[in-house]
Order: sequence, then structure tokens, then C-alpha cells
Amino acid sequence: MITYLAQLQQILDTGIQRGDRTGVGTLSCFGLQARYHLPDGFPAVTTKKLVWKSMVSELLWFISGSSNINDLKKIYPHNKLWDLNYADYLRRHGLEPFDDSSDGDMGRVYGQQWRHWQGPNGEQIDQLSDAIKLIRHNPDSRRIIVNAWNPGESDPKSVALPPCHAFFQFYVADGKLSLLMYQRSADMFLGVPLNIASYALLLQMVARITGLQAWDFIHTIADAHIYLDAVPQCRQQLARTPLPLPQLEIVDRGQTSIDDFVMTDFSLTDYQCHAAIHANMAV
Repeated sequence: MITYLAQLQQILDTGIQRGDRTGVGTLSCFGLQARYHLPDGFPAVTTKKLVWKSMVSELLWFISGSSNINDLKKIYPHNKLWDLNYADYLRRHGLEPFDDSSDGDMGRVYGQQWRHWQGPNGEQIDQLSDAIKLIRHNPDSRRIIVNAWNPGESDPKSVALPPCHAFFQFYVADGKLSLLMYQRSADMFLGVPLNIASYALLLQMVARITGLQAWDFIHTIADAHIYLDAVPQCRQQLARTPLPLPQLEIVDRGQTSIDDFVMTDFSLTDYQCHAAIHANMAV
């Protein structure tokens, strides 16, 4: 995770102060990229604590195709990653959070786009399943892409949060599977450690069911920013010494489909980290 820490430092050193929709303000750099080589270890942040169960449950929720926060809570009741966005979404529609008038739906967010993209003739396209089929049967394809950014369904009035990680693409070569993800907007302190771990885990899952070796996760970020009220926390994190990366363990239950995985299939071994650092989430 040295690369991630270097990006934090770069933004603190050279970032431009900009306003943003939340009113908090950011330091921002445009156009960063990092490569995480998974054979070197699982890219879990060690200079603060990774909220592992929340990250895993969110990814499984995306994979399920759901856009309902209640389904996320069924996977892991303590997951709070979407609570503030959901509350803000309800207020935008004149409702109070988590009362009887709210049914948990957040619009067609990530999972819906991954698994139930609306086609031009009304059909639904399972982009993730189609990508896995291409990996298995046409691995040289340059079209192994899953797109979450649907311009017709990304209006803030329609979704709790327009997708930040907008699309990802797989690449197969020499029995190795890599994944590149493009992120239009990245909260470098709170969000990016989760994004890195989530897509590294997704890469490992797809590699497992396709019989390939998980290789590189490449993270391309457009607007990489640190919220101004999180600058002290970033400096605190950068003052800490990174620890060795852990290893990911996946229980082999004979999974053959991306839908076969459950929370208890995943664990990190030898994960050492510094204490959590808290910051406010801007919505």
C-alpha cells in the first residue's frame, strides 16, 4: 500500500483546493493511477484499520444485483457504509430516514447496473455474468467490461449516489487475470482503501471460478481528493509505518459461479494494522 500512501502525500503537496457539492471543500489532483500486484499480498491498508466485514458484505451486495439497503443489512447487519447516503436520498424526496415510509430502495445503484442493465428493447443485461463468460470462452476479448455509469439513471434525483467507480475491465494473459477499474471521484481517505480492497477481492473471486491466477489490480482515478476536514487524519496516517501485507484466504466449497460466495468464505491471514482513524463522511 506504499503507492496509496504516496498518492495521499502527492495530494497534500500538490493538490488544488476546490469547492464541491457537499460544501466541505477538497484538495484535489486529477488523474492518478496505481497498480497492486496481488501475488505480493492482499492490498489491505495497514496504516489504519480496514473495515473488512463491511467491505466484503458491500461487494456481495453489489454482486447480488440488489439496490436495497435492507438486503445489505441482511448480509451484514452492522454495515453502515450506505446509511448516510440513504438518509440523504430520502430527505431529497421529503422522507425521513428509516421510518415506515421508506422501503430501503436507493435507485438503480451499482448492483442493478452490474446485473440488470436495462437494454434498448427493455431486456435486462447481466454484465457481470457476460464478462465471466468472455473470460472463460473468449479471453482475448477487449470487451470484457462492466459499466455502472448509466447516464439515463445516474441523476442524483434517481439514485442515492451516482456511481463513483464507474466501470471495470478484465484482461487475460498467460493464465493470469488482471482488472482495471476507472473511478470518476475518489475520497482518498475514507473511500479508496475500501475500493482497493473490494476490487482486489472481486478479482480474486473471478479468478477462482475461472481457473486463473489473480494478477494485477490497476486503479485509475480521475478526481482524487482529500476533504479539507480530513487533512489532519491523512497526516496522522502518513506518519505511521506501513506493515506487511496480509494474505487472502478463500474457503474452497467448489464455487463455480460468482453468486456462490458467502461472507464466511473470506478471511485475511497475518493482517496487522495500526488503530482506526475516524473522519466525517461528506454527503
